[in-house]
Amino acid sequence: MPRSSLPQRPDFEAIEAAAVTSAERRKTIMALIGDLNFSWSNDESLFIYVVRLLLGTDDISAAIVFATLNTTRARLDLVTRLAKVHVGDPLLRREVGRIVEAFARLTRLRNELTHCIFVVDEHGMITATQTMKIEESRSRMRFGVRHPFDEARIRQLARAIAELNDLNRAIWDLLPRLETSGHGSAGGSASPL
Repeated sequence: MPRSSLPQRPDFEAIEAAAVTSAERRKTIMALIGDLNFSWSNDESLFIYVVRLLLGTDDISAAIVFATLNTTRARLDLVTRLAKVHVGDPLLRREVGRIVEAFARLTRLRNELTHCIFVVDEHGMITATQTMKIEESRSRMRFGVRHPFDEARIRQLARAIAELNDLNRAIWDLLPRLETSGHGSAGGSASPL
């Protein structure tokens, strides 16, 4: 029989039997990933209010526009473009841009941890993540890049959660500033192209 090019099937029974020794660490990792997704989701949803204010519309209309765009990148592009058109104050426009950039950066980590394979050792210890996307550079394409899940990665995850929590507060602080700058009601005008 020819040797398969696929990864070797794990010995699930042996891993499950030995996994008792690594259960607490797995719970810690899964709790951190849960906190990351919780915080990320709350932050992304707040952008509906940013869209509402920038469009000068109501909640349901803003939610329809937001939900119609099916990727986070498209939603962030919308916010960025609307801010360029509707926010006259350069400081406020830069603040919107800073928030969008920070959220986009944190989204990459969230996406990686939401769409990966968790690599476990024979004791059920999570040792790495393997990305399930193609990474393309000018000279090559790679698939299945592994990143160690060590103490440094746990600290990175904790920092990302703290950053998302800070970003949540920054978005809440931004909303009244957008509203008072004249972008909270229908009737805001776009700059001529």
